Amino acid sequence: MRSFSLSALAAVLALAGCHSAIIDATISNRGAEPLSLVEVDYPSASFGTQSLAPGRDFHYQFKVLGNGPTTILWTDAAHHDHKSSGLYLHEGEEGKLIILINPNAAPTWDLRLPGNTTVSGVLPDANSSPK
Repeated sequence: MRSFSLSALAAVLALAGCHSAIIDATISNRGAEPLSLVEVDYPSASFGTQSLAPGRDFHYQFKVLGNGPTTILWTDAAHHDHKSSGLYLHEGEEGKLIILINPNAAPTWDLRLPGNTTVSGVLPDANSSPK
């Protein structure tokens, strides 16, 4: 019985320390046309989806390893490639990242961190014109 209690205690303590800082990302297509080959690059990795229908969202969770900028790339319905610079992420950050792809405008980035800290807006170097 005693070994069971010690094993149970060890399991509870191990689970209590298993919090991993993640970013819960959402990419939203706010246009009337489908998007394809949507990709977000962030420090040390990238994620994306083959297609994103009008008015739809794509959700993904990731861990930030390293520091650096984010970028979103996509292809519009007319087969034009687009690229837009995003927010700078720091290793260990956690929260929600929302990227709104708007028709005829640069994407809007919104990063919500714990403690009601929000970084958002269209970045000055953001460019939604074809590349």
